[in-house]
Amino acid sequence: MTKRQWILFMALLAVVLIALVAAWRPWATERSPASAGYAGLGDEAAAGFAEAHPGISLDFPADHGAHPDYRIEWWYLTANLESAEGRPFGVQWTLFRQALAPPGAVDASGDASPGDVSPGDASPWTSRQLWMAHAALSTPREHYDAERFARGMTLDAMRGQAGVEATPFVAWLDDWTLAAPENAASSDPATNDALDHLRVRAAGEAFAYDLALDAQGPLVAHGDAGFSQKSADGQGSIYYSQPFYRVSGELTVEGEPITVSGRAWLDREWSSQLLGPGQRGWDWFSLHLDGGARLMAFRLRGAGDDGGDYLSGSWISADGRVTPLDAETLRLTPKGTSEVAGRQLPTAWRLEVPDRGVDIAVRAIHPDQWMNTSFAYWEGMVTVEGSHGGEGYLEMTGY
Repeated sequence: MTKRQWILFMALLAVVLIALVAAWRPWATERSPASAGYAGLGDEAAAGFAEAHPGISLDFPADHGAHPDYRIEWWYLTANLESAEGRPFGVQWTLFRQALAPPGAVDASGDASPGDVSPGDASPWTSRQLWMAHAALSTPREHYDAERFARGMTLDAMRGQAGVEATPFVAWLDDWTLAAPENAASSDPATNDALDHLRVRAAGEAFAYDLALDAQGPLVAHGDAGFSQKSADGQGSIYYSQPFYRVSGELTVEGEPITVSGRAWLDREWSSQLLGPGQRGWDWFSLHLDGGARLMAFRLRGAGDDGGDYLSGSWISADGRVTPLDAETLRLTPKGTSEVAGRQLPTAWRLEVPDRGVDIAVRAIHPDQWMNTSFAYWEGMVTVEGSHGGEGYLEMTGY
């Protein structure tokens, strides 16, 4: 490549990067209380997209793939791990999809949006799907994170830079992958699912991980058979999880390889208007309790009646049976704060489910597990003590 060709190439690359960053503005954290919902997820931009509502039936394995007729979607994995010496570690791998326009929308050229690019399409800008990936690793003292972006373009006739395929399951952005290994098979054919056996890989500047995940229980539908209401106004998402993974594999931290094992939780969620107009953000728990039960709970701030909080969750028994939780059966109370990234964040909580005899203290293993990404938030491993012991993950946004 000549010097002139190199200069032209770099100039074109800069233009593409600027366009991608501008396109990802809806993901930016909105701090103003007058905003139309955290991260732009509660505004009028949802018009023209499909709406999540009660009565939508989950369809597997198809629903493991993408839903381009909805505006936002994610594949969200967290894992609580331990070395042979008992040292705790946490891992996150997340792929986000956001549609720039609903299928059928007409752009400035007069062309209708197909919703996603078709294989072999010559134009990288035909796709209206944007992708963002986050990878993170936490130790008892440190937190590492990394971020990547892509547009849903096709670089060859088979696969683009980012995307998701339902069977055999694979989600990827560049070489960050969450995928079923070749020839994976369930030990119980009656419960065989495309997500039963996965391998997750990612690497950042000072960390990497390569982990095998094997499901020890069924998929779990939250809310009303998969419709998870997110505010008193009624909007919500389609939401299910695989909370029963056993994990084994290797981490690399500052060049040191570490063999680990533990438990993981995969969330699948899609929507077109996740939040209400006055909503400020959420506090989200996914907990593995001693004895085999799992607990998902969230508080959406400003989404309840008269601007109060909206509470919801799921009690998941060890065999996968689900009991929905609401403000009558679930209590979440902040009990202590830490200063993180110039913010006061509630890193200690009391969580109660009286009907299940649950009264637990949930605490961050260390407070500074801040995701310093374009879509900034707190995501980290927590411990559980009280009526039940355990471990899990907490996510906090909008602070």
